[in-house]
Amino acid sequence: MPHRSRVSTNMNDIAEVDVVVVGAGQAGLSGAYHLRRAGYEPGTGFVVLDHSPRPGGAWQYRWPSLTYGKVHGMYDLPGMRLGEAEAEAAPERPSSEVIGAYFARYERAFDLRVARPVHVTAVREGDGGRLLVESSAGVWSARALINATGTWDRPFWPRYPGQETFRGRQLHTSRYPGPEAFAGRRVVVVGGGTSGVQHLLEIAEVAAETTWVTRRPPVFREGPFGEGQGRAAVALVEQRVRRGLPPQSVVSVTGLPMTEAMRRAREQGVLDRLPMFDRITPSGVTWADGRTVAADTILWATGFRAAIDHLAPLRLREPGGGIAVEGTRAVRDPRIHLVGYGTSASTVGANRAGRAAVREIRALLDPAPASAAPAGV
Repeated sequence: MPHRSRVSTNMNDIAEVDVVVVGAGQAGLSGAYHLRRAGYEPGTGFVVLDHSPRPGGAWQYRWPSLTYGKVHGMYDLPGMRLGEAEAEAAPERPSSEVIGAYFARYERAFDLRVARPVHVTAVREGDGGRLLVESSAGVWSARALINATGTWDRPFWPRYPGQETFRGRQLHTSRYPGPEAFAGRRVVVVGGGTSGVQHLLEIAEVAAETTWVTRRPPVFREGPFGEGQGRAAVALVEQRVRRGLPPQSVVSVTGLPMTEAMRRAREQGVLDRLPMFDRITPSGVTWADGRTVAADTILWATGFRAAIDHLAPLRLREPGGGIAVEGTRAVRDPRIHLVGYGTSASTVGANRAGRAAVREIRALLDPAPASAAPAGV
């Protein structure tokens, strides 16, 4: 095990639990649910720390025009269907409201007692083989940690020459306010992922002009996405995380599903993609071949990176820049489990990862609690 920073502290000032769960999105709630099923009690056996002010994970920050009917592949959390109390899941409602209400109901139903808003600043090596989880609400000592912090807090902003000279507005998809803010504007949308295409289609309805720019030619997927294709996509992502490389975006592996709205937009020329520009000017963007596009706004739909900086004191990163993971377990430290990372960065993957992480943690923390239920985990 590599050298890590160690902190010796008066343990009387620290709350002791078996497991700390960092993050209360889909992956974190799944992990907390399976901890409860395994016999760990909230508050003593485990604690869930979430930096957001209310339930909903990253969904609570989604733009208002992303209605529940537009959400692709939202899977139920374990033990409770999304829609049992609906009205809740009406397709015209904002996804932030639908999923936020569902997560809140889930936390109450299983008495998960999520502590929020709590910002975890660092996880360090403590005494006696325990971990110290430092946060804005104090310090917890734990025997294992489930990290479910996702990516929403780390939007990726590419850097291009002249970016600081642009006189218009630049914003990232994490702050996308909905299409109305772009009415009558000339907008450059950068990014070939699902969010970028959704933004582009909405903005094109109200903008004076839109330009779509991507680093690589987009790949559109026709027809159903079968089980075999899904396994192949998972295998590609898994190869990267096992090698300690940062996970790829889902779209880079699966392609963009072609919808009727996309077909119409393609016929109208909205999806006529340009290669990445070379420079940003005060009034727009330009390419090395002399092409220029005037713009009032540049929208960077360029994705996110894993929010794992608080794990830095444990020195888990590989030379490739990522954390090598086997299943959910960090290769360099079996106490650390990453869910919602790599192959589990999807709603169905997050559910499975929560269960898998708890299974491995139970095996690690021997003996398991006397009240642990053997079934279901």
